[in-house]
Amino acid sequence: MLPQIETIELQTLSSGDRIYLQVYKFIGKNRGKKAYIQANLHGAEIVGNAVIYQLIEFFKTLNNSQIEGEIWLVPVCNPVGVNQRTHFFATGRFNPYDGQNWNRIFWDYEKENPNLEIFAQSKMEFSEKKIRENYLQEIQKSFATKKELISESRGISYSKKYSYILQSLCLDANYILDIHSATIESLDYLYCFETREKSAEYLLFDYAVLFNKYDGDAFDEAFLKPWLALEKELKKLGREVIFDVEAWTLELGSGMKMNPQYIAKGVAGIKNYLQYKKILNLSTKIISKKVNYISKNNFQSYYAIEGGMIQKMPKIGSKINPGDKLYEILTFNKQRKLPTIIEVISEDQGLVVDVSSNEAVNQGEYVLGIFPYV
Repeated sequence: MLPQIETIELQTLSSGDRIYLQVYKFIGKNRGKKAYIQANLHGAEIVGNAVIYQLIEFFKTLNNSQIEGEIWLVPVCNPVGVNQRTHFFATGRFNPYDGQNWNRIFWDYEKENPNLEIFAQSKMEFSEKKIRENYLQEIQKSFATKKELISESRGISYSKKYSYILQSLCLDANYILDIHSATIESLDYLYCFETREKSAEYLLFDYAVLFNKYDGDAFDEAFLKPWLALEKELKKLGREVIFDVEAWTLELGSGMKMNPQYIAKGVAGIKNYLQYKKILNLSTKIISKKVNYISKNNFQSYYAIEGGMIQKMPKIGSKINPGDKLYEILTFNKQRKLPTIIEVISEDQGLVVDVSSNEAVNQGEYVLGIFPYV
């Protein structure tokens, strides 16, 4: 089957050129759930585009009875960020016009919903399906007032327009998968929200950062946070409900890289997950994998204690114990002394999850991060 392809205009430039999004929609024979998959929200994090390409090629081999519901895919979902460059380096993490992080600009319904308790109380006797329908209607009604701002004559900032357009594609989804990679050299891992741990096993990652605190402005948070808030409110009133609504950020290795290993891992995990969620109807076996969870609050960052050149950087995935030598700094002190080597010793036990791509550092710049063992 071939996808429906929709092109959406994002911005006109002073040169007269225009910037667009393109959405690939695979619509199954039967109505059902919706999965939304995007890549490249941060400009240097390009690996997800190859994942989406391979998914499109795979979905093309299916017939419409093998998809229950629909799957929407948006590669290169931030074309402005993708095209930002500084010499040989792609940047694209921050909007150059207003300085905002491209993944901290999204609308969070829960922050604007003071009547959540009243809503929950009024729905206690409703079915889970009906509560979801009613709550989604409330979210969409509130969001519609935001999107109307795009058409007003006074205009809105590009950041807001862009965020509203991107969010409009997924508000009614059951599952969103936002594919990222680290800006620096990194392992692959998953961001997982509390109460969604069981589903994480089907994305086939070894490691996951478990969210327990979040502000709601990131893409995955803005989507799922209102539903988590409603679940908590219903629980206070004595009703346990976990809606079939999930959001995931997949961190696939390093920025500015199209690593085949991480592409294959992303494709395999997403296909397996969509099968588990009964959106894909395939004959292949559904598998699960034990996930090692790390609290984001326990992540240990190491910053350069002196300016200089990093030597003997550990490989990502290395196991570290307290007292182990982490790396060396070759420093030229400019104090009428010979150059020196400073050894940096680990204070933590854990796994090296990422390391700086640039081995020339000023004092106080990021060098590497360690996930403590669970």
